[in-house]
Amino acid sequence: MIEEIHLRDLGVITDARLPLEPGFSVLTGETGAGKTMVVTALGMLLGNRSDANSVRSGAKNALAEAVIKLPHDHPSLALAEDAGGSIEELDAESSELLLARTVSAAGRSRAHVGGCSAPISTLSDIGQHLIAVHGQSDQLRLKSSAEQRHALDSYAGEKLARLKKKYRVNYERFRTAAAELREVRENTRARALEAQTLEGALAEIDRVNPQEGEDEALKSESAKLSNVEALRIAATTASTALAGSEYGEADTPNVLALLDSARSALDQESAADEDIEAIAQRVNEALIHVTDIVEDISSYLSNLDSEGPERLAEVETRRAKLKSLTRKYGADIAEVLEWAQSSRERLESLADDPARAEALENELRELKETLTEQSDQLRTLREKTAVKLARAVTEELTALAMPNASLVVTVEETEKFSSHGKDAVTFMLQPHQRADPRPLGKGASGGELSRVMLALEVVLAEVDPVPTFIFDEVDSGVGGKAAIEIGRRLAMLAQHVQVLVVTHLPQVAAFADQHILVLKNDDASLSRVEVLSDEQRVVELARMLAGHDQSASAQEHARELLEMGKKAK
Repeated sequence: MIEEIHLRDLGVITDARLPLEPGFSVLTGETGAGKTMVVTALGMLLGNRSDANSVRSGAKNALAEAVIKLPHDHPSLALAEDAGGSIEELDAESSELLLARTVSAAGRSRAHVGGCSAPISTLSDIGQHLIAVHGQSDQLRLKSSAEQRHALDSYAGEKLARLKKKYRVNYERFRTAAAELREVRENTRARALEAQTLEGALAEIDRVNPQEGEDEALKSESAKLSNVEALRIAATTASTALAGSEYGEADTPNVLALLDSARSALDQESAADEDIEAIAQRVNEALIHVTDIVEDISSYLSNLDSEGPERLAEVETRRAKLKSLTRKYGADIAEVLEWAQSSRERLESLADDPARAEALENELRELKETLTEQSDQLRTLREKTAVKLARAVTEELTALAMPNASLVVTVEETEKFSSHGKDAVTFMLQPHQRADPRPLGKGASGGELSRVMLALEVVLAEVDPVPTFIFDEVDSGVGGKAAIEIGRRLAMLAQHVQVLVVTHLPQVAAFADQHILVLKNDDASLSRVEVLSDEQRVVELARMLAGHDQSASAQEHARELLEMGKKAK
């Protein structure tokens, strides 16, 4: 719901804030005071085309801003976050979103979502989930066949939703199979060329037969073989230091000899002291460990002698073959092998397989039969729901001073399957029994169309609502009992959603939970906005009734209207 609307330099309003409550809020004021600027501001926040003429004379730009409270899972919050906007978390259940739009006197327009600059189209995407505006010139909700079908489906309830879900599973498979069959039939030459290319590449890879990790292993071996002399000298030097050299002096000191001397000296006295015995044991362990190292060095030197220049040439030749593959098919051998695997799978799918085409044709035939059956079920259910919806809306129209009018909802079969079935849904208004039904918005006045939309919204409120509804002079051209019924139904709608109504009729205003007055200043050049108390509402309703707010009889009538509005709730 909208918590506050802020207007600045818009039309005749310099700076005004409209705090809005849940339920039914009404906006009244004398002609020219600027009531429609609220609807204009909301249109700006819905992404409507901006108009430099809406900027107050002498001002640089106009601002429309709204603070909106929404549950955490509302789709508008996800859209705002995707646009980079900041969302303020209010409590465990709700968050707050700020939308803003500025229009310069030169006609340039900017939008902000959650404090972040965003395209105007983003406002439109977010706004369609937040606000439905029904004005004298614009009926922004239920204006397309798709939206009308969605409304009808929502009114049909869970049974249709389950059936449509099953239908969509088959429809998506139908689309996939049809695309695959089309590819099999239409791209034979391209597929053959691609298959030939893949076969050549895979044959090249198979000839080399690379193994995973082989490139890194060969790189290490190449480094070793390229430094074989230095490695031999290092290993020989280490061996001499540890065990001595068979070509050296007999008394040349080495680790093994020294450790053996130390062990002998300690062993001679180990019987006299347990500590000496423990140390002797440790020296003996060291001697065994060094002996193992010497044997490892000897084995290393033996292998090093066998890995001569011939092996280095083999390694480099193999590395060159692997390098040829990595230049073409991947950054390393792992990527080459991965590419080869995916290419083999692709090659299998490219093969002209008459059996595959036949299997797809059979699958499509079966799916088409299933979709036809399911779409017929959808149509039958929609047709039944259409009658029910039309009857409910027509009853509402009778109470809204359109006793001869009726809503006609048609469900017609289309040529092709779509994600929602095979139906086109159209809402039409029949002004009287002898008239031909016409699509909504054609042949009806702004006030009549607003009442039709009100009737629809009242009926759909429980199944297909948006958080906030705006009605601009929905009561145009009516009065008396019909006006009371309009007010009553607006109050009914407000039980499910937030409703803001611009009106001239006191019978409608009396049903509101909150009354907002737009007042002209004394010089009539600027306007301001006030939220009225109960007593102030009496005065304003008296003005609307008699044109004279101090009339005692008008004020008494105003109190009667307010009391009637309270009882109706």
